[in-house]
Amino acid sequence: MIPCQRDKFDLPENITYLNCAYTSPLLKAARAAGRAAIQAKASPWTITSGDFFSSAETARGLFGQLVACNPDDVALVPAVSYGIALAARNLPVARDQAIVILQDQFPSNVYAWTRVAHEKNAVIKTVQRPADSDWTPAVLEAIGSKTAIVAVQNCHWTDGTLLDLVRIGEKCRAVQAALVIDGIQSIGAMPFSIDRVQPDFLVAASHKWLLGAYSFGFCYVAPKWQAGTPLEENWFNRAGSEDFARLVDYRESYQPGARRYDQGEASNFILAPIAAAGIRQILQWGVENISETLQSKTDAIAERAQQMGLLVAPAHLRAPHMIGVSKAGGFQKDLPLLLAQDNIFVSVRGESVRISPHLFCTEEDINRLFTVLEKVT
Repeated sequence: MIPCQRDKFDLPENITYLNCAYTSPLLKAARAAGRAAIQAKASPWTITSGDFFSSAETARGLFGQLVACNPDDVALVPAVSYGIALAARNLPVARDQAIVILQDQFPSNVYAWTRVAHEKNAVIKTVQRPADSDWTPAVLEAIGSKTAIVAVQNCHWTDGTLLDLVRIGEKCRAVQAALVIDGIQSIGAMPFSIDRVQPDFLVAASHKWLLGAYSFGFCYVAPKWQAGTPLEENWFNRAGSEDFARLVDYRESYQPGARRYDQGEASNFILAPIAAAGIRQILQWGVENISETLQSKTDAIAERAQQMGLLVAPAHLRAPHMIGVSKAGGFQKDLPLLLAQDNIFVSVRGESVRISPHLFCTEEDINRLFTVLEKVT
């Protein structure tokens, strides 16, 4: 269990921030890294050609450590939608094959598949939300011999209900379907192993549970897909681009591994150091320790919610770091605004109040949340 880490963030004492699934606050160390990067950009004569690659490789290597993969398997992307678009461009789909998604899945992991289905005369197969909150059996049942792609997440973004990606990955391999994971709501807060899950693509943006920067993220690409077609052709992802004097010696070949899929300007001198600082701290704490500590907080939230007669998913079907609380008949629409008036910040997603604490949250924060909830619900 990790003790409260509020001192590593710049959070006023009167702020109860239970909304990391929306976007996280920056660590003080990440803010300092960003300021140093801005200062360097203000003095561009201090930026060397090597810096274009070192900032990218540092962030790439740290993400590789986090998910236990080779840095060569990681592309740098600006958003989850970019990584999903990479997968959609490079994974084969035939006429009448199915692409499996979840009901109420985040749009960034839906729109690209809708387009692919239209272009390839394929079918979108949407797994409906199970009444018992257990997504895994429903997803496994939806995967069959005509499944081309399963595009899901580790936990549902609206309420944190879990999916067993190991079992889903096994079923995908059994029918030769590709597995694409939107990891933005789990990587950094839940243990994840590339070896155990064996995804074809895994995408995670930095600004939520990686405690990093907006518009910067990572895409794991399985080795068998690393000879595909990038979304864009830029100088950075071509072989030999380290030699600035020879950039006009145009080349057919790309940088090794998943680097061919890097976004343009992947060096990102300001955002890359912020993203790197967030992952460094996560690795220091240890993801398993983070997960266990956050589980204790969401368990406490679940207990308080149930005491109020509110509804939560069973404990074994909840992610450790975020929890959806619902109410028979629903909450009033302005509930987030009412809470914000008392400096309490959560999100409403679908039918759930989504509560997502981090290591800066205290027992007093949880008490404040329920004191106000009891008044306004």
